[in-house]
Amino acid sequence: MPEHPKFIVVFKDGVTKDQISDYVTKLTDNGGKVKDNWFTQDKPILNGFSAAIPENYLRSFKSFSGDSIASIEPDGVMWIQ
Repeated sequence: MPEHPKFIVVFKDGVTKDQISDYVTKLTDNGGKVKDNWFTQDKPILNGFSAAIPENYLRSFKSFSGDSIASIEPDGVMWIQ
């Protein structure tokens, strides 16, 4: 089974842990897999999570961005000089 592309999903300020958990459920119900969930920490790094999102579900998932999602960006390694 091929691996799904990985993304970092960041939610807008004010989006609750329960609301984010609903998005996690939708994602996993559609074949996605959450890798890191920062929103469950006491002092989260980001209000969001990283996840492998199936390409056939990515467009639907991105359509939620106007409601609660601030950004969905490809996950990867970043270097600075």
